[in-house]
Amino acid sequence: MKVFLSIFLFLLLLPAAQAEQARLAVAANFLATAKALVGVFEKQTGHELLVSAASTGKLYAQIINDAPYDVFLSADRHHPQLLETAGRVVEGSRFVYATGRLVLWSSEVILLDEASLTKGEFKRLAMANPRTAPYGRAAQLVLKNMGLWQRVKAKLVRGESIAQAFQFVATGNAQLGLVALSQVLNPANAHNRQGYWLIPEDQYEPLQQAAVLLQQGQDNIAAKQFLQFLHSDKAIMIMNRYGYG
Repeated sequence: MKVFLSIFLFLLLLPAAQAEQARLAVAANFLATAKALVGVFEKQTGHELLVSAASTGKLYAQIINDAPYDVFLSADRHHPQLLETAGRVVEGSRFVYATGRLVLWSSEVILLDEASLTKGEFKRLAMANPRTAPYGRAAQLVLKNMGLWQRVKAKLVRGESIAQAFQFVATGNAQLGLVALSQVLNPANAHNRQGYWLIPEDQYEPLQQAAVLLQQGQDNIAAKQFLQFLHSDKAIMIMNRYGYG
């Protein structure tokens, strides 16, 4: 009986003893989804994940300048590839974990369509900065492909990240915004989860988002297990709920 009790206590304490902490650099569009994933992962494993979110370009610059991150969840494939070329990534760790969608969104209007954008009957249109945010580059490409770039240029308000672009619309500083579908579907979005137009995918390059294990995290069990967790059915179900493919 004593032997059984000792084994039971050992197994009970084992997860806590092996629990580690990892730091995640997360693209702004994926923040809400990442928090949902982290909550499930931490409960399952006992590990602690610290999440920092910003535009992909800003996070890339931080990593190049030795910011202490273990995992990078980018909003594109390009920046993880650059980090791999620079020797900042554990070889073989890069993979596409999600594909995002771009939408035209209003915090008030329920019915939106292509005409809502092409007619130009709005004072301000929010989008992320194309120089730092992949969703901003996608928005710029949409406007150019639709022949609207020059017409709406004076009405644009640019956020440093897609999160800031979303806030411009949520706070009424812009009537419309080209934002991530995941932001609109976020359960915490109390403004309007129905008033959006899904931009046709042939209007912009696929928003394939890549994850990598950074060199700092090469021996971090929590970081490695979280990347494995992203392949699980549970993680995929959560990401699908937020509009990711």
